Amino acid sequence: MPDRALLLLADIAGYTEFMRLHRLNLAHSQEITQRLLESMLDAVPALKLVEVEGDALFLSAPHESRQGEDGSSDWLPSALAMYQAFHAKQQWMAAHNLCVCDACRQIGKLNVKFVAHLGDVVSQRIRDTEKLVGVDVIAVHRMLKNDVPAAEYVLVSEPLYRSLEPQLRDRAQRVDQELEGLGSMPLYFVELGDLPIDLPAAPEPSLQARIRETLSLGLRAFPRLLGRSR
Repeated sequence: MPDRALLLLADIAGYTEFMRLHRLNLAHSQEITQRLLESMLDAVPALKLVEVEGDALFLSAPHESRQGEDGSSDWLPSALAMYQAFHAKQQWMAAHNLCVCDACRQIGKLNVKFVAHLGDVVSQRIRDTEKLVGVDVIAVHRMLKNDVPAAEYVLVSEPLYRSLEPQLRDRAQRVDQELEGLGSMPLYFVELGDLPIDLPAAPEPSLQARIRETLSLGLRAFPRLLGRSR
């Protein structure tokens, strides 16, 4: 039988527009992205990591009947916690990094967006790998390809929109999105930059700390520079 679950994708965007196909840039961008993903994952210990999908995290949590028929849960605080963790780590890396490669110079231009959906899923295990499958899993991934006119946002389906506090529902904007193979679906987004979210001030590290972190980044990215995964 399918299980009801919250499905949440956190997607980092910004490198594709700026990156040139250069081995050093690619190695550093992969290391930077990994650190950002890890910081967001650490911020939401209650959510289960289903899979790392390139520059995105696919997370889930069981839907409990006590949360209400509308699917209300702690999904929004989780998204906001990841947003704060992303920008805290981003500011820290940008302030500490002395590397002048394309990837490192673009750290501050990266963005993060979230899409969330409540749906029915089935857990499928193939050898040692467990995946979630079902139409709703497809739907939440198709939601990433959308017409939202914002760089950083939370985009949700109807059940999660209904779970928002009234003031947030009033702030949300509707977009009727055509999801490939699934038809049109009403979705709702809130721009994260419009929310009263406290982000940490950019640190002011010493030159010694910046040199130390730049060397650390280079050492961690070195296996990737050689074409090997860490």
